[in-house]
Amino acid sequence: MSLIRLPVVLALLWLIAGCSTTAPAVQTKLMSTDDLAVVVDDALALAAQLGSDNVLVVFDIDNTLLAMEQGLGSDQWYDWQKRVQKGDACDERLVSDRLAVQGALYYASAMRTTQVDAARQVERLQDKGISVIALTSRGTDFSLHTFRELRRNGISFYATAIGSSRGFPEDFIPNEDSRPVRYEDGVFLTAGQHKGAMLRVLLTKTDTARPMAIVMADDKKQNLEAMLETFDGSSTAVHAWRYSREDAAVAAFDFEQAIVLWHEIKPALQQLRRFLGPDHFDFPEYEKPQDCVD
Repeated sequence: MSLIRLPVVLALLWLIAGCSTTAPAVQTKLMSTDDLAVVVDDALALAAQLGSDNVLVVFDIDNTLLAMEQGLGSDQWYDWQKRVQKGDACDERLVSDRLAVQGALYYASAMRTTQVDAARQVERLQDKGISVIALTSRGTDFSLHTFRELRRNGISFYATAIGSSRGFPEDFIPNEDSRPVRYEDGVFLTAGQHKGAMLRVLLTKTDTARPMAIVMADDKKQNLEAMLETFDGSSTAVHAWRYSREDAAVAAFDFEQAIVLWHEIKPALQQLRRFLGPDHFDFPEYEKPQDCVD
């Protein structure tokens, strides 16, 4: 190689090396915080590093953005009912159908934000043009109640949601043998299914390019692990944040108080359903399993 051409070759090598560092690698992480601002700051930093178009932020709803005003009907109530049924299907503390009852309670109850600036934290991301969606384990039957409480608390995902601005007009089946889901105005109701797999389906259905980084906030570690599992080994890094602000409320859940409150409110809900129709909620009368001994 001539001495004249050597500097040109060296310059090209330097240029190639420089280009390879323009998009530094992002490490997948599992972290914890009790402040949504920390999650947003992380997403904003990634957007500055990778570009706003290359970052997707995913928020859970229950006990992450919103929480029930009382224990009855909350995530912790639902999980307690599930544990009771698993231990003894004849337990008298069980309601007729916990999903149906939770839907009735969603209809009747207000929700609060987990922190006073929750809506503003979502807006901070939207102001920078970063894609933001909600991904909840709630089923499609709860869409009306979900949007009502999000709107009442000033939270909207419409501005920078992935896919078409309105989502899809009807429920759809994400995979064979899976339950119906719904994606509307940036809110994805996944009916308790694997959140990582559901997001992957949504990216495909909305023709959204695979982001370089996903930032997810969820109060349940298993949902974060589902996201990490789905994108492990891919070109997408995941910053999974376990949101802990509601931990004290979850730990303080009083099932005995919830039982009392349920027996007090149940007749009123039944009367509403009887007089005004079952359009917004329904729950069957309790029937003890046949193999239960009186």
